[in-house]
Amino acid sequence: MKVLVIGGGGREHAICHTLKKSPKVDKLWCAPGNGGIAQAAECVPIKATDIDGVLAFCRENAPDLVMVAPDDPLALGMVDALEEAGFRAFGPRKNAAVIEGSKSFAKDLMQKYNIPTAGYAVFESSDEAVAYIREQGAPIVVKADGLALGKGVTVAMTVDEAVAAVRDAIDGGAFGGAGARVVIEEYLTGPEVSVLAFVDGKTLKTMPSAQDHKRAYDHDEGPNTGGMGAFSPSRFYTEEIAQQCMETIFKPTVAAMAQEGRPFKGVLYFGLMLTPKGPRVIEYNARFGDPETQAVLCRLETDLFDIFNAVIDGKLDEIEVKWADNAACCVVMASGGYPKAYEKGKEITGLDTVQDAIVFHAGTAAQGGKLVTDGGRVLGVTATAPTLDEAIRKAYADVRKIHFDQAHFRTDIGVK
Repeated sequence: MKVLVIGGGGREHAICHTLKKSPKVDKLWCAPGNGGIAQAAECVPIKATDIDGVLAFCRENAPDLVMVAPDDPLALGMVDALEEAGFRAFGPRKNAAVIEGSKSFAKDLMQKYNIPTAGYAVFESSDEAVAYIREQGAPIVVKADGLALGKGVTVAMTVDEAVAAVRDAIDGGAFGGAGARVVIEEYLTGPEVSVLAFVDGKTLKTMPSAQDHKRAYDHDEGPNTGGMGAFSPSRFYTEEIAQQCMETIFKPTVAAMAQEGRPFKGVLYFGLMLTPKGPRVIEYNARFGDPETQAVLCRLETDLFDIFNAVIDGKLDEIEVKWADNAACCVVMASGGYPKAYEKGKEITGLDTVQDAIVFHAGTAAQGGKLVTDGGRVLGVTATAPTLDEAIRKAYADVRKIHFDQAHFRTDIGVK
């Protein structure tokens, strides 16, 4: 079978790496891919958001399945376009991907169907938003309504910080059109947990829990990033909490989307906070998370290609999805300065000395026979072990063997 994966980051490298294990996949493409993905798949120079380019490639090469991984092409309707052209595509259609593409849609959905989440209000006027913030006080959370590369959230500890976030988003255009509307949320406390699930429109099968680290620096300090590392499983997500989430959040969300005429098929990501009053939804994503995917897929024992087909065919209830009884840790090595200004083109060395980890490439490129940095997040060094502490130790042992100028990584992934 021939498979095309859309995307070019660490998540897509993990997906390609996992699909490559399937005896049923004998040809794998990735568009656009990156320097590391090229070792697992044939990279084709088509942007992930180029729907016409992807369709043209599919008409010429006839893939048996197209896996659309990133949020942008899903929100643009790439799955709709592929299906309408007669291709099997994995991922939600545009009308279901809106659960991530619009935070106000997601909040309204949760309110309508009594799915537990933080209190909120939505604003398009910065003056009205500021008045609301002054009335509510801090701490408080400000979110750009649309897709903002994982960076559109400000957890403001002061009123002034929240006001500045609103002004930047609505008046300053910090996130383009994605920030023209903002969602202002109640500040919640408790451990954060990410739970991803395969969903075929009606049936839902969760993956092992994970935890992301969004802040750029140790001790959860500095600006929000796309994610500086992840580990699986969560230290806090017990069987009891998992069952509570299944009954009050996971199943109701899938049922709500179907009831709204937006059946969700693909991977649905639940960003949760385990508050003193119980689990609450912080956010939904309409796809595999990054870097949670790198940690979670390393633990998958079932053929991923079979799972994708079961989801597409609405037969997820007919397949058993098995996971290894182990733990995983992914440490992101980023360019110095990320998530703000950073330089590209730094030579990467030491990859051939890595012993225990799998190194997933996020922002790399081949240049003059060398591998160089080509993005903010560069590598995701991922190790598995029987225990989480051992997986963390293995990952960091290999991180320290890899070098590029101004490399930056957190030293506390998995510790909290």
